[in-house]
Amino acid sequence: MNKMTFKLVVTTALILLVMIFAVQNAAVVDIKLLFWDIAIPRSLLIFMMLFIGVVIGWFLRSVFRILKK
Repeated sequence: MNKMTFKLVVTTALILLVMIFAVQNAAVVDIKLLFWDIAIPRSLLIFMMLFIGVVIGWFLRSVFRILKK
């Protein structure tokens, strides 16, 4: 199996897992923050929190690199 085929298989498997996760967590949850009240699917909420965590981690890593210099 060459490198391109391996990447394709891994990518396809990850996409399939994400799709299964999204379908199994499609229940709508209510989010209340200050004066906002929204209802979104649980899977979307989890992905949003993951994205926010990645952005915060990337930002802090950049700040610590700048402070280290």
